[in-house]
Amino acid sequence: MSWLDGRERGAFLCLAYGLLAISSTAAALAEAPSAGAPWPLLRWLAGPLPAWLAETAGPGPASFAPWWAAVALAAAVWVAPIGWLHPRRDTRRALAVGHFLVLIALSAALTAASPAFIVFASIGYPLASALLPARLTMAGVTLTAIVIVTAQAGPGARGALLTVIAGVALPLVAAGWYVSGEHDKRRRLVERLRAAMAENASLNARLLDQARRAGVLDERHRVAGEIHDTVAQDLVALIGQLNAADRTSRAETRRRHLDQAADLARRSLSEARRSVRALRPEPLETSKLPDAITDLAESWSRSAGVDLILEVTGTPVALAAPIEDTLFRVAQEALANVAKHARASRTGLTLSYTDETILLDIRDDGAGFAPQKPADGFGLDGMRQRVRAVGGTLHLESTPGQGTAVAAAVPMLPAEDDHP
Repeated sequence: MSWLDGRERGAFLCLAYGLLAISSTAAALAEAPSAGAPWPLLRWLAGPLPAWLAETAGPGPASFAPWWAAVALAAAVWVAPIGWLHPRRDTRRALAVGHFLVLIALSAALTAASPAFIVFASIGYPLASALLPARLTMAGVTLTAIVIVTAQAGPGARGALLTVIAGVALPLVAAGWYVSGEHDKRRRLVERLRAAMAENASLNARLLDQARRAGVLDERHRVAGEIHDTVAQDLVALIGQLNAADRTSRAETRRRHLDQAADLARRSLSEARRSVRALRPEPLETSKLPDAITDLAESWSRSAGVDLILEVTGTPVALAAPIEDTLFRVAQEALANVAKHARASRTGLTLSYTDETILLDIRDDGAGFAPQKPADGFGLDGMRQRVRAVGGTLHLESTPGQGTAVAAAVPMLPAEDDHP
């Protein structure tokens, strides 16, 4: 039980006992003799209240009615469980309703003995909302009002008064029942929404954890792809240049191979650093895509010793960085595969700009292979994943002895700002 609930039930108890004490004192003053101590002092403190009670009670001999004192004592005992019932009103509804009805009956008996107990009977108003279910709150308030109003009416007017009260009370009770029912529906809806929000929060936490793990895997895959596309390929080419330099006897040719090997080593170091920083390929930082692919094709043709025919069709436009990065890496990977595996004598590369799609085709007349057989390398899967990541498609056609064709198609996504 919270600290606030403890204060609330304490307030109900203090209010009930305070009203009962005030009513009992006023009733005693109204029936006490006109002389003698200590009643004169109490009458003076109470002011005009005893006179009003005497007029309300009507003519008759002034005498104590000891039976209401016993009822007041019973009411005092009956009030005590309110502090225990209040926090359990939802789990013990029948007991709370029964306790309220008995308390109202005791209040009615006391008001019948003395109008002074109208003050105590008013405790039914706050207790109706404190003990009764929401649908019965209005009924409890109405019942309390009937007891109080009836006690103030004369004996001859009570029948007509009850008729009027019933005509007003029944619609009020019905309206209270309906409003309380709607309130219960909204409360249940709010509870379901809170449960759904709690479930969604748990689901969101799991999704965030999965997204974090997926991000880690994507980052590992990115780094692996960058290393494969740059460092690994350049190292293979570097080894080829060193082997060529070792095989030749001419100093000029050896120097040319060693210079190319040094250039490859420097480029590999630069690309490794850029891969770690997740930056764009170096050629695309200073050039547009057609120029970067042209430089790549010329450098590859000199290094691999294979003729390459490059063609750019359509009107080149600046594309979004992920699109250009993907096309450049696919061209780089495809040419590297030709140099390592195809043993081709001729290669063709076409970059086509259309209204909605960018097409990249790389063809060779090399040894070819069987695409349906599983491959140990990372290159083909890496190209597919790169193209798929930007919403594109990649097709591969190859036949042993008849060369290979790689075709990538990615959506046309213009860049917001032109490249420098």
